[in-house]
Amino acid sequence: MRVDLRSLTTQVERVSRHYAERFGITRSSDWHLLKLHEEVGELTQAHLMRQGQSRQKGLSAADLDARFAAEIADVVCHALLIAAHHSIDVQGEIERKWLSRMP
Repeated sequence: MRVDLRSLTTQVERVSRHYAERFGITRSSDWHLLKLHEEVGELTQAHLMRQGQSRQKGLSAADLDARFAAEIADVVCHALLIAAHHSIDVQGEIERKWLSRMP
């Protein structure tokens, strides 16, 4: 199954726009980049927790796995939001930079 990143980006953009309106956030270039950094930090924390290198806060192995997966999704979605903010076609760039080199 091929993921349609353009459609996914449109859907993620809709969710983010609603979130920003609800909380009075201006989604500037800086906000997008800083939000991605926040999410990468949360992913890092989830990874360390899964690896036993950070407090696990009483979470089960399944909870830690779920948290890690959710943070991966957040990082991917915020990367898509940055791209959309700068009118970058991520799907086209992936096809150009990565998939064109497939053996």
